[in-house]
Amino acid sequence: MKAAKTLEVVNPFDLKSIGSVPLVSWDNIDGYLTQAAQLHANRKNWMPAYQRAAILRKTGALMQDQFEELAFQIANEGGKPLVDARVEVTRAIDGVGLCISEMGALEGKQIPMDLTAAGAGRMAFTQREPIGPVVAISAFNHPLNLIVHQVAPAVAVGCPVLIKPADDTPLSCKSFVDILYEAGLPEEWCRFVPCDIPTAEQMVTDPRVAFFTFIGSGKVGWMLRSKLAPGTRCALEHGGAAPVIVDESADIEAMIPSLIKGGFYHSGQVCVSVQRILAPKSMANDIADLLATAASKLTVGNAILESTDAGPLIRVSEVERVAGWVEEARQAGAKVIAGGKRLSETTYAPTVLLRPPHAAKVSQQEIFAPVVCVYDYDTVDAAIQQANALPFAFQAAVFSTNMDVAMQAVQQLDATAVMVNDHTAFRVDWMPFAGRKQSGYGTGGIVYTMHDMTQDKMAVINL
Repeated sequence: MKAAKTLEVVNPFDLKSIGSVPLVSWDNIDGYLTQAAQLHANRKNWMPAYQRAAILRKTGALMQDQFEELAFQIANEGGKPLVDARVEVTRAIDGVGLCISEMGALEGKQIPMDLTAAGAGRMAFTQREPIGPVVAISAFNHPLNLIVHQVAPAVAVGCPVLIKPADDTPLSCKSFVDILYEAGLPEEWCRFVPCDIPTAEQMVTDPRVAFFTFIGSGKVGWMLRSKLAPGTRCALEHGGAAPVIVDESADIEAMIPSLIKGGFYHSGQVCVSVQRILAPKSMANDIADLLATAASKLTVGNAILESTDAGPLIRVSEVERVAGWVEEARQAGAKVIAGGKRLSETTYAPTVLLRPPHAAKVSQQEIFAPVVCVYDYDTVDAAIQQANALPFAFQAAVFSTNMDVAMQAVQQLDATAVMVNDHTAFRVDWMPFAGRKQSGYGTGGIVYTMHDMTQDKMAVINL
């Protein structure tokens, strides 16, 4: 995949080369960081909001002009089926627009001073300023929209930004950065910096970095956070093993398509993908059978084909890992209701497992693959306890027509968002999106990222 100074990009289904990008050396990145720090320090040359808004407005228009090319590129380098890649492009364009609209909400407030005698005779107000140079490291699974979530807010608030894309999917990132340049953003305000791991770590931990935004594995994210320079703020978005509680009152007919979408969208390579479905003992077998029937109808293939429902896993090594995890669960007593096998070197069949042991990897860790597990429970309390038992907590769901049960789940599930009668992977880009415990740090979502990339400054005036 990677030559000495070039990152080769392949279609993850057939492993054919589709492009390459040059790796950026530390010497270049060092210069970019110096330039970014100088841009932020020279406050007289900060771009006013109307200029930043105009650049982003043109960026959205250019993305719309290149809509199909961007969607094909997502499918081609990332393995996301075209139908979903088009949705991603739409979301990315809307995200750029959201940055523009939120610029007007970055406002300060008056602080009352005369609440005590010591403050009397003074007035105070706050305003928000850009925090400084931003370094972003992104993930492969949404190679355009995640870049928008990390880079467009920086542009909107006036922070210079360096963006390192995932090694597997740098082309969509480069396209977005090139579009920003075409829209009028000076290059020094946004740098595309694909680089090797040691260089990336050196960049992230440099003291000139004011804010670090990371989307990827918990192992890497927490390691990098532990090495940040004093003063560097950060936001981390990792993964989970999303639980779904099915109540005996649930509308099963409406639920199955939702769970199929939530579990097998992008072949399960989503940080909040449906993974653990907990159902009453009397219903678990039937639910597993219905899921298996629907999963078996999904067409697995090259994501660039219109007929594909589920694409490849991002790397051959991932297929091998998933096969090992499923085989471990099978040998430990799980029943394979659908799938449970490799379809090729790069694809794995949409899989439904019934009652895998709680100690199995598929029950304890994020599978990040087209594998859904069904368990049974005796009481809703027991189901909630099982759902909360892992060191990960992101989004969760409950299916029920009983409001008491639904609200019990909302109150007691350890999650940043609980979907009622919807799958765990639901998201709109203006909502808070965050992991608890090992699943992340801080809050994502464009609005919240823009807030993180700015900081309060207060003026106190003695009258």
